[in-house]
Amino acid sequence: MAMLETLRNSMRLPGLRKRLLFTIGMLVVIRICAHIPVPGVNLDRLAEVFGAGGLFQFFDIFAGGAFSKFAIVAMGVTPYINSSIIMQLLTVVIPRLEELQKEGEEGRKKIQQYTRYGTVVLGLVQAFGIGYALRSWGAFYNDSLVTLFVIMVSLTAGTALVMWIGEEITEKGIGNGISLIIFANIVTRLPYSIGGEIQLLQAGQHNIFQPLLVAVIALIMVVFVVIINEGVRKIPVEYAKRVVGKRVVGGQRTHLPIRINQAGVIPLIFASSLMYFPITIAQFIPNTGFGRWVQLHFDTRSAWFMLINALLIIFFTYFYTAITFNPENVADNIKKNGGFIPGYRPGKPTAEYLERVSNRLTLVGGLFLAAVTILPITLIGLAGVQNAYIGGSSLLIVVSVALETTKQIEAQLVMRHYQGFMRS
Repeated sequence: MAMLETLRNSMRLPGLRKRLLFTIGMLVVIRICAHIPVPGVNLDRLAEVFGAGGLFQFFDIFAGGAFSKFAIVAMGVTPYINSSIIMQLLTVVIPRLEELQKEGEEGRKKIQQYTRYGTVVLGLVQAFGIGYALRSWGAFYNDSLVTLFVIMVSLTAGTALVMWIGEEITEKGIGNGISLIIFANIVTRLPYSIGGEIQLLQAGQHNIFQPLLVAVIALIMVVFVVIINEGVRKIPVEYAKRVVGKRVVGGQRTHLPIRINQAGVIPLIFASSLMYFPITIAQFIPNTGFGRWVQLHFDTRSAWFMLINALLIIFFTYFYTAITFNPENVADNIKKNGGFIPGYRPGKPTAEYLERVSNRLTLVGGLFLAAVTILPITLIGLAGVQNAYIGGSSLLIVVSVALETTKQIEAQLVMRHYQGFMRS
């Protein structure tokens, strides 16, 4: 009841109510678009292709079922995420982009514009790969280049729409728009999974032990996700006393919190998006050695898929943490405010210490993300559950995004002197 009362209080605030309703409305638009099919595609033939399982079903989870229906938003946010990855990598190696990043809001807007252009380009490439594959599988009603062109334009336009909605949610709504879109897509597919499992139980193809095992694994994962996401390393910081005019300020002791999982779910989303690239490229050359190798090994439960996915998750954990956490800047800010970490001199020694702590925590966070993604798939596979919907990556995204969004709503409530979600 307390939670419902808090929600009622939040809806009484005009500003917060507007943001919440805007976010919900935009997510509803995404779900409506997920049921608008691209013209010219034989959905019955497409269902036969999806019946083989593999990476297509994995892709369909993050598209919220839009890929199996071949809706205009079938590619989802994948091209946008890939474009963001490329831009962040280029920012490190191209001086001009690095300068733009340091120019503040104006530089950020220019980089964001380049990211949008890259999204359209990557969307056209991925749409062509998907369309070419469907054409080779005989999924077109009219096997012509005009149909292929219509599919490319429709899918790319859908991706541009999803990108725009995600940015609008981030700016005018609550939470990170792209993460919330993925969150909504995953959650909306959950009833279908539960219904499918009930049908299998009724048909006698599954016993009651299998769904109970999936539920227990999911519950354990939720607990560990919350613990790691909320876990921090508190670095003690002391501030010396200073005389400012006739007042004595400072002389207090506080701490610098460094989260175990500083990157959140971004590495998981980045890694998942990059895993789609080989299957897209393989569509151009299906009869070559590379094409056959991708079809053989890039299954969500294959050892190659899980190994590559885990390595990408750890890599992007380090990469994104390096972008968002700069030990030198933190050390300089502590020094400028008259603070120091006990046992370390201000300046470079403090920065080196913070970097060591950050690297160790990042390793733990990266290994945790990789383990949560891979272990549940392995355990569920050993138990003989073939169509378990909630995998490690899906559940991790759902829980992490829910926690982050809840914190943002809580912050809005606290600023307006309302009692928030979390009680002491």
